[in-house]
Amino acid sequence: MSWLDDRMRERRDGPGGPLQIMYGIDGRSELPEEELTHLSGYRDSAPVRVGNGAADQRQLDIYGELIDSVYLFNKYGRPIFNETWSHVRRIVDWLTEHWDQVDEGIWETRGGQKDFTYSRLMSWVAIERAIRMNRARGLPGDIVRWLNERDRIYNQIWQKGYSEQRGAFVQHYGSETLDASLLLMPLVLFIAPQDPHWLSTLDAIGEELVSDSLVYRYNIEASPDGLRGEEGTFSICSFWYVEALTRAGKLEEARLAFEKMLTYANHLGLYSEEIGPTGEQLGNFPQAFTHLALISAAYNLDRALG
Repeated sequence: MSWLDDRMRERRDGPGGPLQIMYGIDGRSELPEEELTHLSGYRDSAPVRVGNGAADQRQLDIYGELIDSVYLFNKYGRPIFNETWSHVRRIVDWLTEHWDQVDEGIWETRGGQKDFTYSRLMSWVAIERAIRMNRARGLPGDIVRWLNERDRIYNQIWQKGYSEQRGAFVQHYGSETLDASLLLMPLVLFIAPQDPHWLSTLDAIGEELVSDSLVYRYNIEASPDGLRGEEGTFSICSFWYVEALTRAGKLEEARLAFEKMLTYANHLGLYSEEIGPTGEQLGNFPQAFTHLALISAAYNLDRALG
């Protein structure tokens, strides 16, 4: 929380808004991307890079992840301080004016900015969680405006983010492409986990993006990401899938998918970012995102199984 406070206090005003999408662990904001041509990479997975050229992208979903974290800290940790709330208010006020913009989306694709459904979803989360904190503690804020914008996002996602043709929520407005990031819709309480529209989305993802319980982020042929190379299955998405199945009441499917995922960990129980077609670990290793999703999936599946 102290680290987040420091980042919010910096009052950055860049293309992505008051925060950039990533920082160094020490808080540094300059993350120039370089290729280390003298290294071949793991199993010849060149080019080896340091830094990240996506650091200056606009990814509006980050505000949902940020403010949901503040909300959970305020609820289960300790009440946030006035200064922290002032930063949250400033960010939410900014978001109410800028949520309806194209961006690069959660996967940092380099195929051009779009109206990503996930970005709208997490913008809804940001404002909705701020409203919860306002109501729970009587904290000041432009509540009438927040309520209005929260509802505008909600209605827009239903109107533009759902494809009647696919019977599913789609990656971005105007597309028919599926995206595994939308597995978070019931997890962030946007939609009831057994809503017919959600169950049809879950089925569509299962048919197109799931391979033997492993989940691809998206269909790279239907949604070019501007990057070279083939796509592995994304470990965090596989655990999101387990939790979505759990919440939908599909416990046997969830348990099977979870137990299969456990077999892909290394001898220390650790996971990389991706799993390749023959079970090899690919990408960033170990990846904290993946392990957080594992914990959440395990906790919720265990509770549902009793």
